[in-house]
Formats: sequence, structure tokens, C-alpha cells
Amino acid sequence: MTSKTIANGILRAVSIIVGVVLLCYFLYKIQSVLAYLAIAVVIALLGRPVVLFLRHKLRFPNTVAVVVTMVFMLAIFLGILALFIPLITEQSRNLSLLDIEALKADINTLYIQILEYFGATSGNVENLIKESQLEESMIKDLNFGFIPNFLNTFVNTLSNFSIGFFSVLFISFFFLKDSKLFQNGMLTFVPDNKESNLVKSIDKINGLLSRYFAGILLQLFILFIIYTISLLIVGVENAIVIAFLCALFNIIPYIGPIIGGAIMITLTMTSFLGADFSTVILPKALYVFIGLVVGQLIDNFFSQPFIFSTSVKSHPLEIFLIIIIAGLLFGVVGMVVAVPGYTAIKVVLKEFLAENSFVKKLTKNL
Repeated sequence: MTSKTIANGILRAVSIIVGVVLLCYFLYKIQSVLAYLAIAVVIALLGRPVVLFLRHKLRFPNTVAVVVTMVFMLAIFLGILALFIPLITEQSRNLSLLDIEALKADINTLYIQILEYFGATSGNVENLIKESQLEESMIKDLNFGFIPNFLNTFVNTLSNFSIGFFSVLFISFFFLKDSKLFQNGMLTFVPDNKESNLVKSIDKINGLLSRYFAGILLQLFILFIIYTISLLIVGVENAIVIAFLCALFNIIPYIGPIIGGAIMITLTMTSFLGADFSTVILPKALYVFIGLVVGQLIDNFFSQPFIFSTSVKSHPLEIFLIIIIAGLLFGVVGMVVAVPGYTAIKVVLKEFLAENSFVKKLTKNL
């Protein structure tokens, strides 16, 4: 081996490393675009059955079927957003967000009620406040300046959301209109002798992920029904909206149910601010907590195993490990996309490396 050969090898290795770094940097800079594409693909997978139904059963032209499907899905989305208006209005009234002094008084009252319930008498609480000034200072020093800051952040988020929303609509329309558009784009990066493998992979991924997302919708619907019944039993206003919001958090594996449960219990307690803590607020919160537990037991022992075994053909323990690893590497977003991403990787490995012993064992159920 000559020095020229070694130098060429080093230069090639450095070029590859530089190319990979530049590619990663490029992908990082366009991560929002990649997110739009990913969301558009999901929408296309969910809307594809509707388009096929309109085309084959009702004999709609392809473009008309796509437009009707987009309008239908958009109407559902806007309808869901409209459901949250009464919830926001009601909670704003309950928490007195427009009256900071009233909000402080409500929080102080609830705080003292909790202390009294867990063993401190009213006199003890008052003496404690007079002696240490701890509770009083907590309320006085509580900074409610986060409210205008939150509103500013909300406006900025809304503007970014609008850009993303219309971008996703635009991309989704063409993905639904031409089901082969994404596939043709991928084929440009694949050698001619591997095109058939990629086509098979995409078709199988579409089938598996369509069943997976349908299963997720079923999972959320079951939780929504359980949560709604729990909230209606205790008499929480806007129970349907709160149940939908908390069920929606289950899209985030493991962490989502905790967040949703905390929100549901908090909204339940704030819905009864001013009532007696021990006889009204605490019992109602406990009933809602029981409903949460029942919903999660059904979800963990019925819904999730059914979805994972029948849609993505993976063992629940396998899925658990993948979600945890993706969460450690990429945070919450990684946990959300872990299952569909892992499924796509398995399908591609099966088509391109079918003779590998490890791949055979990993993909034996596909």
C-alpha cells in the first residue's frame, strides 16, 4: 500500500465525515419542514381511506374526492378547536384571570383548606401565618406577571402555528391527490435495481401505519368515553372538552397520561373553587382519579397490546424499550414518533436485508 493510496483513503474518509456532518446540519436547519412533511404523511394516511371510498363507492373524481376529504378533516379539526372556547371561558371565570386579587384570594383559600384538612386547625394556620409569615409571603410574592408573558408567547405560537397549518394543508393535498408522490420522491435517491424493494416497503408501511393510527384513534376514543363519564358523574362543567383534551395527551407514551391526569384533576378542583374542600372538592377529585385509574388499566392491558400486536406487529416489551430509548435521545417528539418510525425501519430492513440473520429474527412477525 503506497502513501498515495493511504492519503486518498484518508481524504475519502474525511470527505464522508464532512458530508455526513453537513447533511445533519442541513436536516437540523430544515427540521420544521421535515415536521410538516411527517404530519402531512400522517394526514394522508388517515384521509386515504376516505378518498378511496369517495372515488370507488360514490364515483367522485380524484381531485373532488381529495377536496371533500380535506374539507371534512378540516371541519373536524376546527370543530375540536371550537369545543375548547367554552372551557377556556369557564376556567378563566373560575380562576379570575382578569382579577389578580381575586385569583390570589382563591389560591389562598384553597391552600388554607388543604392545610386544615390535613390536620391544621384554622387557628393553627392563622398563628402559623402570623409567626412565620411563610404562607402570606407565598401569596404576596407570587408573580402573576406570567399572564401577559404567556399571552405574548401565545400570540407568537399562534403565528407560527398558522404558517405550519397552511403548509401542512398544502402538502397534504398533494399527497392525497397523488398517492405515489412521496414514493416517487424517495425513488430518486434509490438505485434502479432496488426500486422494487422500496415500492414494496412503502406499500407495507402504508398498510401497517394506517392500522396503527386507526388503533390510536380507537384508544383515544375509549379513554375519552371513560373520562367523560367520570367527569359527568362528579358534575364538572365542559366535561366533554376536558375529557377530550386529557385523552389527547395519551398520544405521548407514558408521560402523556400523567400530564392529562394532572390537568383533569386540576380542572376538576378549580371548577369547584369556593366550595368546602373536605366535603366537595376532595371527594370529586378522588372520583375523577378513580376514573383515570380505570381508564389507564383498560388502556394498558387491552388497548395498547391490541394495537401493537395487530397493527405494527411488535411485542409490547419491544415497543416499551423503543419508546424509552427514543425519549432519551429525542425527548417527547421522539416518544411520539418512536413506534411508526421503528415500524418503518423494520419494514425497510426486511425488504433490503432479508437474508441477514438478525433482521430475520427482528422482522419475523412482519
